[in-house]
Amino acid sequence: MSVIANTPKPPYYAVVFTSSRSEDDLGYDQAANRMVELAEDYPGFLGIESAREDGSHGLGITVSYWSNLDAIKQWKANVEHLQAQRMGRETWYQSFKVRICKVEREYGM
Repeated sequence: MSVIANTPKPPYYAVVFTSSRSEDDLGYDQAANRMVELAEDYPGFLGIESAREDGSHGLGITVSYWSNLDAIKQWKANVEHLQAQRMGRETWYQSFKVRICKVEREYGM
């Protein structure tokens, strides 16, 4: 996985997941890696970018890119992803927010 996702020409969608981790993160890294593996094989998945402040408990932002809203809805309902969401609410996160955005334009080098 490259650092910056190689996305197609817009429009497409971005799911921005911003989180603050709790002290109790047993199994988090393995679950996060598994979610990326699963998402990469999901119809409509375009790529992912992720960063976290120094230290495992700082602010983290993960952006996943999707071809359409239906693909995002199906991913949210994936059984393993639902289990990870539950663990996140119960164990891994102090707080989090999900934002879904339509990317209409992009540029870069």
